[in-house]
Amino acid sequence: MSRKTELFLKLKDFFWKEHLSTAALPYGIKGSEKFLLKVLAVTSSYKMPANIERLNDAPVRGYEEDVGNKTTLRLFYPESASYNPGIHNDPDTLMVLVPFKLEDLRWLKEILYDEKRIRKGFWKPPPQIWLGQAGQIRVLDPYFLRLTASELLQIPLQPRRQQKPVHPTTGILAVFVALNYCDVVHVAGFGYPEFRNQKEPIHYYGKETMKSMKNSYHDLNQEAKVLKKLEDQGAILYLHRHS
Repeated sequence: MSRKTELFLKLKDFFWKEHLSTAALPYGIKGSEKFLLKVLAVTSSYKMPANIERLNDAPVRGYEEDVGNKTTLRLFYPESASYNPGIHNDPDTLMVLVPFKLEDLRWLKEILYDEKRIRKGFWKPPPQIWLGQAGQIRVLDPYFLRLTASELLQIPLQPRRQQKPVHPTTGILAVFVALNYCDVVHVAGFGYPEFRNQKEPIHYYGKETMKSMKNSYHDLNQEAKVLKKLEDQGAILYLHRHS
């Protein structure tokens, strides 16, 4: 993969050539083509910003002193979406959907076309009204989540029988994308407390702790090890003291 690798899915991938994918979401688009075509027909711009000042999936308003005030790419999924993206983002911030499941694309399609909302299939109710602007929406190619899992975290893409599937968090995904598109990667407000600090918040916002995330579909211990390795190698630089 190089910096010329397209980060976002494009409509022409489906019209001018057959977009082959052997995997379903979150690591491929097999079975999602119908919803994708509808979404991409409305979000018709696919340009990548010339400079990425900040890439994240978290709010900045009220935390500017620690995490800055500019967000170039905002990664999100329905359960993490806020009713009004303008509250925590700039007018030119690109809202990048990370589709983990078919319902995520269906939700965005229903929002864009003002269709009846189907609420099933989410671990947390997403907004039924979302004020994101179609021209600022992009859909991340699942290829990047796949590489984050297989290359960076080295976790299995297909769980064994009776084994719970494990997926990368959007935080570690953002780090992977930044490592492949940016000359320098600074990390602020993202990381995991040491194992003994199970009640310490994971993020600079919210109240989730390592203990509360124990049964999630993420391997936080593996992500913590990878972040430490990247820091030791000098690939990322933390702007603040962390555990």
